[in-house]
Amino acid sequence: MMSMIFRLDASIRDQGSVTRALADQVEASVLDTLGDATVIRRDVGLNPLPATAWAGAVFGPHVPADERSPEQAQGMALAQTLADELLAADAYIFALPFYNFGVSQHFKAFVDLLLADPRFAPGQAPVLAGRPAQLIIARGGGYGPGSPRHGWDHGTSWYRRVLEDVLKLEVEVIECELTLAEVNPAMAELRPMAAENLAKAQAAAQQNGRALAEKLGFVPVIDLAVAAR
Repeated sequence: MMSMIFRLDASIRDQGSVTRALADQVEASVLDTLGDATVIRRDVGLNPLPATAWAGAVFGPHVPADERSPEQAQGMALAQTLADELLAADAYIFALPFYNFGVSQHFKAFVDLLLADPRFAPGQAPVLAGRPAQLIIARGGGYGPGSPRHGWDHGTSWYRRVLEDVLKLEVEVIECELTLAEVNPAMAELRPMAAENLAKAQAAAQQNGRALAEKLGFVPVIDLAVAAR
């Protein structure tokens, strides 16, 4: 049976996005290893969800069907669609940027809508529990211990909280910092470190893609003659 992979991109950049590029590598590695799979795509960065959808999805179920406003009907339908996309997948790739010290507003809108669907509502059994996911995060600056803005990262922990603790996915994280060093003159001295960070993230993307394929059921062919040496 063909594997289904859900991929979500939240970067507002079409070109030059580090999260998109790393997600491309993970996806390519998975597909190359599996040989065949279907990718369900949801790009909330370039195609944002409607601002009115969440309110419609939240309040619509409390209104008789024949009295619902168009916004409520549309919000409920969109929440259902998002939930259906996740439920149809066997594995997940979330490519999420770090904006203004916090989470992507577009991914936050996605989560709000998703949790409005009855199958993902608080108190329900986690329907995605145990499924594998890749979380790709890119930060323009440096936020680790010893950096001037250590402690300013208010996004990563929220991303992990939602994916790991709310949705109960088995998450592996790929992180890349200093992604603005190449275009910001004030960060010129950090460019060697930025290049090293990117190389490590790219290697992780390749490795994690192969590991994800194995979790989806790919069994590598072993040359017994070589293995016996």
